[in-house]
Order: sequence, then C-alpha cells, then structure tokens
Amino acid sequence: MKTGKISFQGWAGANSDMACRQVHPELKPLPCPSFEEALGAVHAGHADLAMIPIENSVAGRVADIHHLMPHSGLHIVAEHFQPVSHHLLVKPGVTLDRVRTVHSHVQALGQCRGTIRALKLEPVVHADTAGAAKMVAESADESQAAIANSLAAEIYGLDTLKSGIEDESYNTTRFVVMAPEAKWPAQGSDCITSFVFEVRSVPAALYKAMGGFATNGINMTKLESYMIGGRFHQTRFYADVEGHPHDPGLRFAFEELAFFTKNFHVLGCYPAHPFRQDPSQLGGDD
Repeated sequence: MKTGKISFQGWAGANSDMACRQVHPELKPLPCPSFEEALGAVHAGHADLAMIPIENSVAGRVADIHHLMPHSGLHIVAEHFQPVSHHLLVKPGVTLDRVRTVHSHVQALGQCRGTIRALKLEPVVHADTAGAAKMVAESADESQAAIANSLAAEIYGLDTLKSGIEDESYNTTRFVVMAPEAKWPAQGSDCITSFVFEVRSVPAALYKAMGGFATNGINMTKLESYMIGGRFHQTRFYADVEGHPHDPGLRFAFEELAFFTKNFHVLGCYPAHPFRQDPSQLGGDD
C-alpha cells in the first residue's frame, strides 16, 4: 500500500528535504531523527522511498551510510546530485554586527570556514542544518545565527544575511533514492550499478578481484573501503561501476570478483544522473 511519503534524515528544511521536493514533488517529505530511522520508515511501510545522502564533493563520504545500506533490506533505484548553497540565517531584524555564534551541521561549518573566519564567528555544531535554523528561530538570543538553506529560512521565518557562503562553488551532494523493491533499468541504457563486498584473506585478493573489471572494459567510478565492526583486519568495499549486471562484460567481471571475495551484494542498478555527463544539469538552492 502506497503512503505518498518519502523519508529523509533531519528536520524539515534540511538539504535532504530540499532534494525530496525536487526529485519527488508528488510525495510528502517525512522527517526522521536518524538515517537508520529514515531507511526503517520505508522498510516498515511508513514511506514509499528514502532520500539518503552518501557523499559530498567537499566533505567526502557521509558517515554510517555504507554500514546501513547493505542491511536495510532496500534497493537503490535512483541517484540525485544537488548543489549546496549555504545561507547565513538570523531572526528577522537582526543585523550582522550583533551576531556572535553560528550553528550548523559539522560538514556545513567546515564547508563555510572562510566566511566564518572572516566574520569572526564562533562555530557551534548541531545534528543538522535545519535543526540549527529551528533552534535560532525559537531562541530569544539574537546573537546566534545558523547556516542552512533557503528552504529552512522560509519554513522557520528567518532572514538571510548572506547567501552562497560556501568556500567552494562546486559543493555538491550526491543522494541515492532507496525503495523496497529493485527497479533495474533496461539493458543498453546509461546506468550505474552499486555493490559491496569483502575480500578473502589471501595475498593480492583485491588486485585480483579488480582485474576482471579492467579486462572486461568496465569503468569503475568509485571504490571505497571501510572497517566492519571497528576491526582493522576486516574491511568491506563499496563500489560504483558503469553498466548493467546483465551486460556480458559486467557479468563476467562479477563472476571473477566472486572468486576472491565474500559477502558480495548488489545494492542497486539505476539510471545514471545527467550530471555525470553534464554538470550544468543541476537544480538547486537559490
């Protein structure tokens, strides 16, 4: 039974909320306190889809996501690239000379270091950008500001003192859309396949596992490692490749991968976002 909702982590007005509204305007965004709960909402039938950020062009990988996705019971069915535009937000009528502290998510603070330093503000870490905006809106202390987007400013009735305060103009977040059922595109289309695996404890296992992709002409766009359960000797890899699992080249590469790995799991096969070929194909904050 369809719910007409799409879950995300954070408060209303978070960048993930904005992504939900841009990609699926027909669905009602469902805020969740954590990534685990956002994924769980779909698994439990409280939402149809989940919008999950997995990496940022400036800050890198989003913590915990790679650990959660393989065990979520969900499948990646789409990807979305969203430019990040940070705004310095204050209560209505507050001027810049009165601001002393700025609140936001640790990544947003890091992405706006130059502005924070230039304005001589004290950064304060919050769980997410929209939550920081909500706190500033509800606080009587007018010396506080938040770094968030224009949607958060609109929702919480805040004024924008400065817009586009991120240090890097190419600041972009990649999201994946997750669903209860896999929805692979047709063979021959421009698509991405994401998967995770662990290498066996044998010499040159990773080198040999990757060999099949080279010999079969498969372009690997991402390969990341992360520890399992905090143990240094156990490593899992997350990878994105161009192609469909049923394409002969990728099928052969996966067969070779299986000889040298364990716990191999395809997270999804989905259409490649136009941004991959043309970075101008982006919507975003204003």
